[in-house]
Amino acid sequence: MFVDSHCHLDFPGLAERLDDVLENMAANDVGRALCISVTLPDFPRVLALAERDARLHASVGVHPDSEDTEEPDAETLVRLADHPKIVAIGETGLDYYREPRDDPDACRRLRERQQQRFRAHIRAARQTGKPLVVHTRSASADTIRLLREEGADACGGVLHCFTEDWETARAGLDLGFYVSFSGIVTFRNAEPLREVAARVPIERMLIETDSPYLAPVPFRGKTNEPAFVRYVAERIAELKGLPLAQVAERTTENYFRLFKILN
Repeated sequence: MFVDSHCHLDFPGLAERLDDVLENMAANDVGRALCISVTLPDFPRVLALAERDARLHASVGVHPDSEDTEEPDAETLVRLADHPKIVAIGETGLDYYREPRDDPDACRRLRERQQQRFRAHIRAARQTGKPLVVHTRSASADTIRLLREEGADACGGVLHCFTEDWETARAGLDLGFYVSFSGIVTFRNAEPLREVAARVPIERMLIETDSPYLAPVPFRGKTNEPAFVRYVAERIAELKGLPLAQVAERTTENYFRLFKILN
């Protein structure tokens, strides 16, 4: 069985064809999927997905790139996480990729807002004992720094859709985090990422789609969905010289262990 540890089934491209998406999961031996929250107003929709199907779980959080939306505090996140289908806090983290580099004041404000939001999520994760789902893009040094400052090793989590270097991966592993790889690992120009994936221990690895984005080869450019996570697993198996069945088994075990899912 495969597990998609990160998807957005409430997003356009998937939400309107959810029955087909779930059927395709079953046909491709994808037995679980984690539906990820990116804003508080949309959280009820994400939770409803998880409540609909035993194979689905959900997170609660606000993506660092989400602007002009309700700002989370730790108390609100803790309250919303008090549900058996909510197994993680996030998606949270830092993303400096689109910051206005020609406007230093705006850049500073963006970073301050994102860092304050990230700290609230880490504190909620520590209070609930539920792991973090961390997004980091062009911000790896600050991401690791805030995880350390806020004691995120107490709750653990996953660096999702990982695209950073080995030093960042190792820092996350040292904090007790898992590292998750998406369809990007199959892309032609992703050799540096494949080198990192080859070094991350299979015992600390997850696989994901981040669907509806980042469809793996041979579906690149199409709408991604959880059924395609097996192609990520196939690439990981090649990189590590392991049977596909072993990659499926270990990453599934990791998923259940990290998110404390019993069955």
